[in-house]
Amino acid sequence: MENKNDLLGHFWKVTYAHTIAYFIAGVLAMSFMNYEAIWATEIMSGFYRPIDSLIVGLGGTILQIPRGILIALFILPLRKVFFEEKLGLLKLGLIVFGFSVISTIGAVCSSYEGFIYLKLPLEIHLMGYFECILYISLFIGILFIAQKFAHKKVVTVLAIVLTVLIALMGIINLLQY
Repeated sequence: MENKNDLLGHFWKVTYAHTIAYFIAGVLAMSFMNYEAIWATEIMSGFYRPIDSLIVGLGGTILQIPRGILIALFILPLRKVFFEEKLGLLKLGLIVFGFSVISTIGAVCSSYEGFIYLKLPLEIHLMGYFECILYISLFIGILFIAQKFAHKKVVTVLAIVLTVLIALMGIINLLQY
């Protein structure tokens, strides 16, 4: 029988790794890719909400916590492969890239289907890879650190502090509306 603490640890580790990675990748992508201007263009404004809308502010912060829990749930059956086997995290990164970026079911920007069905310019499709690859690298890197240094309290404290700060940014954003 599975140890309850192991399961809770799995959910916590995946959730904070996702939340922190998503936030950092999003902030860097917004800063370097000028999403505010791109999302406001005629072709993209039909797809994207304004960058300063409430849901976008919540989506980059506190709403990533439930998403992290869902990711932990989805990879739960394969956690031994990803967290115990040699190169397991690399396997997880490749699977996340494959299913989340390249082989999505719907036609979304930067996906295989998106290249076929969307009328977006090639540069818009290619631009999405920066954020995707950055997110996956951070996600896998944070999971690696969490696994390698699980016995270090500083990792746990840093994960708690960063996750709480990201959640608080979402709450502050909500209170400003």
